[in-house]
Amino acid sequence: MHARNIISTAVSISLYLSLSLGASIDLKGLGLDVAKRADSSLVGYLGAFFLGADPYVYFYLSDGNDPLSFKALNGGQPILRPTKGTTGVRDPALVQGGGPDAGKKWYIIGTDLNIGKTNWDAAQRTGSRGIFVWESTDLVNFSGERLVTVEDSTAGMVWAPEAIWDASKNQYLVHWASKFYSSSDTGHTGTPSTIRIRYAYTSDFKTFSSPQTYIDYSPTNIIDLDILPLDNTGNNYLRFMKDESAKTVFVESSSTGLFGSWTRAGGSSGIIASGVEGPAAYHDNTEDGKVHVLLDFYGSDGYRPYESTDPAANKWSASNRSKFPSNLRHGSILPINQTFYNALNAKWGP
Repeated sequence: MHARNIISTAVSISLYLSLSLGASIDLKGLGLDVAKRADSSLVGYLGAFFLGADPYVYFYLSDGNDPLSFKALNGGQPILRPTKGTTGVRDPALVQGGGPDAGKKWYIIGTDLNIGKTNWDAAQRTGSRGIFVWESTDLVNFSGERLVTVEDSTAGMVWAPEAIWDASKNQYLVHWASKFYSSSDTGHTGTPSTIRIRYAYTSDFKTFSSPQTYIDYSPTNIIDLDILPLDNTGNNYLRFMKDESAKTVFVESSSTGLFGSWTRAGGSSGIIASGVEGPAAYHDNTEDGKVHVLLDFYGSDGYRPYESTDPAANKWSASNRSKFPSNLRHGSILPINQTFYNALNAKWGP
């Protein structure tokens, strides 16, 4: 048997075992490039961001399939202005429906924080313990604003929520960053815990399971987790996060699922860049294996794009910024097809 046929047979057997037995298979180790996500049905990208001092949701649409060229929709005005909580939303995350919601529902979730009405110390000690949620059935019109509490009273805040469909649970895994205070310290005036990543499950973004800890790298403070699936097996992922202590963003990979073993790209000192936060990763629509990530240079001009064809090895390069807008802050990117591209242009375009 030829080597190619051996690999093909091994992959077929492994895929069968994975699907029928729920086995955890390292597909890349079998010669299958799990990051091949180019899709001819995708024609562009939708971005949701906030803009520095303006804690609202702004939409940006790519220039066709150029992953580095975006223009503001709605004449540069917000498409969502929250009316609940602090009346400010940061870190908007576009969530694509999964399971029974696939192709039928989308959500935007975000941080309830208007820093113009508070300060950073208070925002971490007695900040909001809820997340903003809006939903849509067409990816164009979002409504149903709600502010849902997801953390208990010992938490100081809930920052940068995002969500990903977990097929093994048939629910959305929602995650965020929080720090905690002693239950006896009801005013949260003492020394808090290290910031860690927490998670809960939901099927409707209305009711959530009891929160649990997902990532605790104490004494390192971790925030701004962003998870990118590499395929549809439920095994292979990249996850990006900020080391809040060192002010850097790094990436980890797993071939054993969301709760499997994770390996830091580049080793313990591997980073993508310094002085950054809010990673927003997305696949290239036309080039197999290419991953883009936006990094928020929060002390400068906001998001700048980076790219890689080997992210698990931490091989990143700065992308061409000539057509990328300045001053976009922590948000998310969603690849879209022609139907949604046209609908977004019709509703929010020039």
